[in-house]
Amino acid sequence: MGRMKVLNSPTIRRMPCYLHQLTRLRLEGQSHISTTELAKDTATELIVVRKDIALTGAKGRRRIGYEINELIAKIKDYLGWDEMMSATLLGVGSLGSAILGYDEFALYGLRIESVFDSDPEKIGKVIRSHEVYDIASIKQRLGYSTPDIAIICVPAANAQEVAELLVEVGIKFIWNFSNITLKVPEGVVVQREVIAGGLAMLSVKRKHYKSGDLKNIE
Repeated sequence: MGRMKVLNSPTIRRMPCYLHQLTRLRLEGQSHISTTELAKDTATELIVVRKDIALTGAKGRRRIGYEINELIAKIKDYLGWDEMMSATLLGVGSLGSAILGYDEFALYGLRIESVFDSDPEKIGKVIRSHEVYDIASIKQRLGYSTPDIAIICVPAANAQEVAELLVEVGIKFIWNFSNITLKVPEGVVVQREVIAGGLAMLSVKRKHYKSGDLKNIE
């Protein structure tokens, strides 16, 4: 199996923003929305919103717009969030603990079912309602029920070793928060999140702002 490539990545990254806004409007009692309203609410160009929504297969009605419940369902289906995904998390340091405490994962179809660490002081403790297991027992604990996703929050020096262990367990999708590019076999998908990348973008925009180059800070 070759490496998998998902097209329309910018569209995929915008979809949760639409979903968040639609969910908020539904809670406020609104039943329909136009792409013009959605574009304004999410600070996104109208043509971009229209193209994104078209990809979901949702059908709007002239002068009425899109039925919010249907649009939410279509976006969740597009993202694969219409069914719950199981996950295991590796590393409960500051970042891992913060991820465990993020309550909105359930809205996005993600349920963290197991947590592992190698620190003797953390093993056996309950962190954010999750008991921490010894990573040495991961094959035994996950061997008969492999999670859909693994979330790596271990230090960069240990990330490759952990990734190889996850591959042995049979996990095909890895969400990597360690600051390292993982080497994995073909057929295993890694989504790398570089937190410093967002800070770098903001810092560069600030630099342009201070120099008076306002056209490059949007």
